[in-house]
Amino acid sequence: MNFNQKIFLIISLFFLGCKSEVDLIVYNGNIYTVDNDFKVANAIAIKDGLFYEIGTNEIINNYYSKESINLNGSTILPGLIDAHCHFYGLGLNQQVIDLTGTQSFEEVLSRLKLNSSINTTVIKGRGWDQNDWEVKQFPEKSELDMLYPDIPVVLERIDGHAYLVNQKALDLAKITNDTKSNNGTIIKKNGEITGVLVDGPMDLIDNILPELSIYEKEQALLNAQKICFENGLTTVDDAGLSKEIILLIDSLQKKKELKIRIYAMISNSKNNLDYFLEKDPIKTPLLNVSSVKVYGDGALGSRGATLKKPYHDDPSNYGKLITKPDNIKNLASRIAKANFQMNTHAIGDSTVKLLIDTYSRVLENKKDPRWRIEHSQIIDLKDIEGFNNKILPSVQPTHATSDMYWAEDRVGPNRIKGAYAYKALLNKSKVIGLGTDFPVEKVNPFHTFYAAISRKDLNGYPENGFEFKNALSRKETLKGMTIWAAYLNFEENEKGSIEKGKLADFIIIDRDIMNIEVEETYKTKVLKTFISGDLVYSIRKP
Repeated sequence: MNFNQKIFLIISLFFLGCKSEVDLIVYNGNIYTVDNDFKVANAIAIKDGLFYEIGTNEIINNYYSKESINLNGSTILPGLIDAHCHFYGLGLNQQVIDLTGTQSFEEVLSRLKLNSSINTTVIKGRGWDQNDWEVKQFPEKSELDMLYPDIPVVLERIDGHAYLVNQKALDLAKITNDTKSNNGTIIKKNGEITGVLVDGPMDLIDNILPELSIYEKEQALLNAQKICFENGLTTVDDAGLSKEIILLIDSLQKKKELKIRIYAMISNSKNNLDYFLEKDPIKTPLLNVSSVKVYGDGALGSRGATLKKPYHDDPSNYGKLITKPDNIKNLASRIAKANFQMNTHAIGDSTVKLLIDTYSRVLENKKDPRWRIEHSQIIDLKDIEGFNNKILPSVQPTHATSDMYWAEDRVGPNRIKGAYAYKALLNKSKVIGLGTDFPVEKVNPFHTFYAAISRKDLNGYPENGFEFKNALSRKETLKGMTIWAAYLNFEENEKGSIEKGKLADFIIIDRDIMNIEVEETYKTKVLKTFISGDLVYSIRKP
């Protein structure tokens, strides 16, 4: 080493010694911090799993790291949060026959023939939606009975609120014409069971299905994690998990196999409530168990949502509550006493009104409860006034653009004005959580973003947007997928924005969704996903 090289090395070491060492530097980017001022930064420094510095490239020059990423102008967002989904259900979905996107019942049958085996003990599928078919009526079991006389067949509707089953499944579950359809409906035609079960009676089928192995359950969780990371999700709010699955999640997280952060809503069963409500809420960096998921009613597509007035296209039907009013009130009192959140599925306007009244009474003396109404889908316009800083909406923008083709048929031209009313809800509650309800909808959060700001489907329909007055702005939408979603979980001080001291969860994407054409936003690709500054997903290069 000559004299000049020695001098250069000494100077370099001197300047390095003046810099603070961090674990990762990311620079030369377009970074949406989603802080209170919605600042845009160029660079971030990460240390010990937290954001250590955020600012310009020049500021980050004060730090040294062995690892760095030159973004070359790419965009960074805080790690995305799905405020209402079925994470475990997504994983289970990978283990059954996929029926999403079928255009007829004949196509459903074709997929079954292609993917099922006569050597199996049960044939399961999920994802059919009669509203997508030319004949928009519930299917019947007769063809399933001919194809599979000796094997139970259970086909779940896309919304998870109806099964189509064959006679073998009905026989095993001991469902007959005399069976009572508690908290739901056993669809009949000419006095005979068609094979379609809506809501409550589905439990009778669940009871005869074979139990999954621990390995199958673990694989479901790990497969779901892989899909979520590919889509830029770093936190998921799973809307209804059993004690067994929550404890399995905790075990996999402790073994560092499950790295995604999970806000786990406890399914409303006696066993689950007795176990969790007698304890303090569980809170780790990866797991939050502090809420109870209650089902108020069913879904609009299967006419199970409970309405104040009959269905426009079924004048004898008001829908049915899954949980009776007295039980909802008793649950609310018990959950409030335990200092847990109550997050209730409410799609019909009658159910939303029941929840607003119940929540308001129980929460009168609670300072900051943040109880949630999940879906908040069909609402009497005057009941929107009931949302506030104690009663918060958790909604799914792609439901609006999936349902818009037939929603007015269900509720008529007047009630549709209070449907999927995200802007009106935000104006009252000041925050709104956005999710997908996957696997009911696609996991892709950029479909959520596009649906919220455009109120259109991916083909640009309708031209002026569906009930466009309730579209959200881009800033509101991004907040609903990050900081506001974190707020709904009591986690806004640790995640949801890129700020000093917060968890270093972030994603790198291939375009600037805040400035590109609206029609380009849903095409966004996630390039990399980070949790606590660690890379958990990177897109494969072509």
